[in-house]
Amino acid sequence: MKLLRLVPAFVLLLLLSPRGIQARQAPEGPSLQVQIDRLREGQERLQRDLDEIRALLKERPARAETPAANRPTDTLTMNVFGEPFRGSAAARVAILEYSDFDCTFCAKYAKDIYPLIDHAYIQAGLVKYFFRDLPGPEHPNAMFKARVGRCAGEQEKFWEAHDRLFQDQRPFDGPGLLAFSEALGLDQARFDTCITSDRYLEAIRRSAAGAERLRINGTPAFLIGALSEDGSVLRASKVFLGAESFQAFRTVLDDLLKPARP
Repeated sequence: MKLLRLVPAFVLLLLLSPRGIQARQAPEGPSLQVQIDRLREGQERLQRDLDEIRALLKERPARAETPAANRPTDTLTMNVFGEPFRGSAAARVAILEYSDFDCTFCAKYAKDIYPLIDHAYIQAGLVKYFFRDLPGPEHPNAMFKARVGRCAGEQEKFWEAHDRLFQDQRPFDGPGLLAFSEALGLDQARFDTCITSDRYLEAIRRSAAGAERLRINGTPAFLIGALSEDGSVLRASKVFLGAESFQAFRTVLDDLLKPARP
């Protein structure tokens, strides 16, 4: 599997970098063999968790990367308490996106449509924007990229990572991952520790399971609706499956915002 080959490669590159050499020379640090053993144990845990996630995702049909028509739906209620978002905390209309960093239609949406929504609604303080991972089994690098985004999020750089991951969807190699983290201004040691661990696998598993319960089996998918007064619950009255046009989003958002506008 490509993902499982990528991780040891960039880890060895990091160990051979000046930072890695300095870390190995520090007298108080673990020996090189101990570090390698720990990384091997982490890889074994990662393999087990990926097998579980793959089994979960394979319960859905393989997703074709073609836009799907939007569909009306009964109101769907989702708890979004504590989830990171873009926009004003006071906004009471929200979009929740399920996406895959290796999906070409997701990238097209991120480049062509999302900036228009961001300018007209998110930056204007009218809409909150939530993002949830839904890495597809047909994309071998999607799970790793989802973890990259979340590890960047530990340093308050998720959205910057989000934008870069969609701008360039090539698989990572060691130098590429290092250049990515440096471009975001990440603390390299913290990022390395996160990305070589199995951190966030459970959170990504929960995200995928939530999409499954909502019968969402394609990306990008968008749930649009009103938030509760405290902002912790989203009541979605519209679901888009596929990269809809900006006008389609505008029609739904303007209708939801009518009561809030003077």
